[in-house]
Amino acid sequence: MPRTARSIADHEIYHVLNRGNGGAGVFHTERDYVEFVRLLEDAKSSFPVQLLGYCIMPNHFHLILRPEAADALGYFMHWLMTTHVRRHHVRRNTAGHVWQGRYKSFRIDGDAHFLMVLRYVERNPVRAGLAHSARAWRWSSHRERLGLERTTLVDPVPMDLPTPWGTYVDEPLHGGELRKIRRSIQRQTPY
Repeated sequence: MPRTARSIADHEIYHVLNRGNGGAGVFHTERDYVEFVRLLEDAKSSFPVQLLGYCIMPNHFHLILRPEAADALGYFMHWLMTTHVRRHHVRRNTAGHVWQGRYKSFRIDGDAHFLMVLRYVERNPVRAGLAHSARAWRWSSHRERLGLERTTLVDPVPMDLPTPWGTYVDEPLHGGELRKIRRSIQRQTPY
C-alpha cells in the first residue's frame, strides 16, 4: 500500500517526532545524544530548515521545524533518520528497525499552539521523571534558550516568550492542553 503524501507548506511550523521501534530505547549513552545533536547541526547546515526547538529523550525525540520550502522538511528528516540509523547500526553492530516507522509531523496552527508545543517539548524530561527541572536536561533546546549553553543549534522563535521562560516551562500544562497535544500525537491528526 503506498504511503499517503504529507501535507507540508512553505514557511509553516511543524512538530515532528519519532519513537524507538516498539518503544525501545535509542539513546543509551552521552555519546548517543551528542552524535544526534551533531546530526541535527549537519542537517541544518545542509537543508533550508529552521530548528525552533527540540528534546531528545531515551526512546524518542521531538523537533519543532520550519522549512523554507515544503519539500525541505522531507529531505531534512530523510537525511537525519537514514544517517542516524546507519551510524547506530555501525556503532552497535546491529541491523533492523531502529525507529517505529515514519516520523510524525503536525502543523502548528498559530501562536498559542506554538507556545503550548514548545513548552510541551522542552518540559518532556520533567514530565517523564528524568529531570527535576527542564534546565537540568542537557538534550533539549531549553538550556540554549535560557543562555546556559553557547550553541547556535536553535533558531530564534517567531514570537515573544513568557518570562521567566524557565519557570513557565517547569509549570505543568493543565489537563486540557496536555490532552489536546497527546490526542494529536496518538491519532496523528492536527491539533
